[in-house]
Amino acid sequence: MSAVSEPDAPTVFIVDDEAPVRKALSRLLRAAGFVVAAFASPGEFLAQHDLHKPGCLVLDLMMPGINGMELQRALARKGSVLPIIFLTGHGDIPKSVQAMKSGALDFLTKPVNDENLLASIRAAIKRDSVARREQAELFEIRARLASLTPREQEVLDHVVTGKLNKQIADDLGVVEKTIKVHRARVMTKMKIQSVAELVRLVERSGIRNQ
Repeated sequence: MSAVSEPDAPTVFIVDDEAPVRKALSRLLRAAGFVVAAFASPGEFLAQHDLHKPGCLVLDLMMPGINGMELQRALARKGSVLPIIFLTGHGDIPKSVQAMKSGALDFLTKPVNDENLLASIRAAIKRDSVARREQAELFEIRARLASLTPREQEVLDHVVTGKLNKQIADDLGVVEKTIKVHRARVMTKMKIQSVAELVRLVERSGIRNQ
């Protein structure tokens, strides 16, 4: 059903209920050098797909049971960053607009031009690589923040507002020397050298400080 590949090799996942379509697309994509995994239904795909596997999804729109847009929504609920290219013989403007608003990268109709499809897949894999790198960086930032003690977190909250050590000490009711120690530990744990870097990391983490 699915191709054997290296763990980190980007894979083009095909979900289409028509066997001839899956076969033709798989042949085209493998000839172009892509690793391919084809599925006959969204349910089959969901049962076997690993969210951590990089690549993109070439997805039929109209299928029995779960349709393409329902699969798109299911993946979004799981936190998937996998780019989706809709490929359908039933496309129309309202559906394409809805799919794009929901995050689809492209919406192509059958019979699709091979070069257009390949170009779209290359763009999708590039987008996936960028999204996964940013996601990994975000997880790392949040892990660093989680390593701070409650007191270090308090000091961080004050530092990113631009307060000086003496002001932070007054706010927290401790001596300035203690703040200097905590501040140094925060900078070390966050692996940064400046307050500006600290502010950028906190902003990227999604945390909103008072």
